[in-house]
Amino acid sequence: MPGGQRHAPKPSQQGPRQPMKGAGEVGGGSVDEGRIADVIRPAILCAGMDLESVRVSAAGRRRLLRVVVDSDRGVSLDDAAAISRKLSAVLDAAPVMGDFPYTLEVSSPGVDRPLTDPRHWRRAVGRLVQVTVADAGSISGRVLAADADGVILDVAGDRRRFGYAALGAGAVQVEFGHPRTELGATGDGH
Repeated sequence: MPGGQRHAPKPSQQGPRQPMKGAGEVGGGSVDEGRIADVIRPAILCAGMDLESVRVSAAGRRRLLRVVVDSDRGVSLDDAAAISRKLSAVLDAAPVMGDFPYTLEVSSPGVDRPLTDPRHWRRAVGRLVQVTVADAGSISGRVLAADADGVILDVAGDRRRFGYAALGAGAVQVEFGHPRTELGATGDGH
């Protein structure tokens, strides 16, 4: 769900900046994705969302700042637009993007995002997943529940609990026909 904003930084009142330690060269200047994440994370948390990733890449004479956010309720287009406006204000006030103009893109994680954190598993309840389990190999199952300690999967009709330490990165399987219980009150998705 891209929500784009174009920014041209205000002229700096400070002298020339030195490249930051650990910064990568992108678009003719240095940028520190970790520092950007530290600056924008409080605004994202205040909006009730989690920061999943920050990536900066060159896009012609501009930089492209990609911010991926998620929440337990998902991220709608309105949510992406609202957080994009908040992040624009935060980024305009902080000199973390350097002296080059940039485009901000805010989106939610795609279905291909690996399930690696407890919150990812919690948000996948009801979804069919493929995961490698220690001592069991690769299995497919529907996520029935997820808590701080592990996940309960329905594997071929059997409820099985797995601790996170035993799980590899899970992958949500794309389903074109969902079981009736996932479709909603009318059974047709509405």
